[in-house]
Amino acid sequence: MIPELCTLNAVDLARRIRAKELSAREVVAAHLHQIERVNPAVNAIVTIVAEQAMAAARRADEELARGHLLGPLHGLPIAHKDLQPTEGIRTTFGSPIYKDFVPAQSSLLVERTRNAGAIVVGKTNTPEFGAGSQTFNPVFGATRNPYDLTKTCGGSTGGGAVALACGMVPIADGTDMGGSLRNPASFCGVAGMRPSPGRVPTWPTVLGWSTLSVDGPMARTVGDLALFLSALAGPDPRSPIALGEPASRFGLPLGRDFKGVRVAWWKDLGGLPVDRQVARIVNAQRGVFESLACVVEEAEPDLTDADEIFKAARALSFVAAYGDIVRQHRPLVKDTIVWEIERGERMTAREIATAEAKRTDLYQRMRRFMDQYEFFALPVSQVPPFDISQPYVSEIEGVAMGSYIDWMKTGYLISATGHPAISVPAGFTEEGLPVGLQVVARHQDDWGLLQMAYAFEQASGLGRHWPALAV
Repeated sequence: MIPELCTLNAVDLARRIRAKELSAREVVAAHLHQIERVNPAVNAIVTIVAEQAMAAARRADEELARGHLLGPLHGLPIAHKDLQPTEGIRTTFGSPIYKDFVPAQSSLLVERTRNAGAIVVGKTNTPEFGAGSQTFNPVFGATRNPYDLTKTCGGSTGGGAVALACGMVPIADGTDMGGSLRNPASFCGVAGMRPSPGRVPTWPTVLGWSTLSVDGPMARTVGDLALFLSALAGPDPRSPIALGEPASRFGLPLGRDFKGVRVAWWKDLGGLPVDRQVARIVNAQRGVFESLACVVEEAEPDLTDADEIFKAARALSFVAAYGDIVRQHRPLVKDTIVWEIERGERMTAREIATAEAKRTDLYQRMRRFMDQYEFFALPVSQVPPFDISQPYVSEIEGVAMGSYIDWMKTGYLISATGHPAISVPAGFTEEGLPVGLQVVARHQDDWGLLQMAYAFEQASGLGRHWPALAV
């Protein structure tokens, strides 16, 4: 049976620890027990540091006994995505090249969670170098969807999403280039947020000025996302694009009146194929926004060229990050990564310049659209969770996909705009598989996005539906 503490959300756990109703040791021990009980079936947490976690929990309790609260995440267990360098803890990036790598220094995100009082219990599984939205790699194998072990959990933050869905951790971090915080959240019935670039500063990174890939929070509730973001956000001199707004704002109450707020509701996204069950489930939630007194209208931004823009930026980022590694270890790297790098290396200066110019035009079109509508609602993913033996989706509703990422355009077209976006649970397919709703906010309006997602979550009445194997 799932320990009662593992069913509590992060906000409640943090409050009870602060009030000394619970100890950090109790909380961490309960989650370690749940990991031991459930993780073998789903393979979400691939490196576990139980002794280290209990020692940290003991120190957290001692600090609180002296009247010293470590931060907003004091005593909360967390598992970091295996793309985040963790000092003294194995970090593989899902690659055989790094299967025994132990970093000497942690990433900025890991530093911030530790400084906020969170306690690391392990690392979560990811595709090799985070490439693709199906979580499997040659080091640890595949992570399974807890609602149906024959299905994928999505990716690339698949391990984190499954760990949350199963009550193994109350918060988990992730990265998002084309949907890696949103797709697995949708597939696993949790919440995942792609913050504005620079909201959560990224370090180390080879592309400090890039706005394509971001770090961000994942949790079971929107309130927990906001709590986590209150520890992750804020400026840092190591990131040249870090936003200056203090993180404390995300610790404020999320309530807001949405009467009269205009919401754009997706139509066909320029003719993108969307699985009929996904479309039905997402569209059924339109009434929730109307119940909030929002003005909901069918309207879409002009996302012309967003596919070209995203794919160009993605290919160049893979060249920068992994080009040298592939040259040195080609037999150890999966074909889709090699394909990205070779595509990036073939790009001409004119092609790169054209893509950048088109990205500016896209931003301006999106800005004008969002001047009319404060939010844009659409599916997170074009498909529900698919077979775990399938590396990626090859067709949707009879339409063939042109590449290994074309099935996730509803995610990565939004990434190309640079706007913050969130995935919140919207319902289940007839087979009992989760489906998420994506909400997009105005440029850098992460706070408004959280407020809207929170209002939707409270009004939807969907509640928490635990996978059977977790309880």
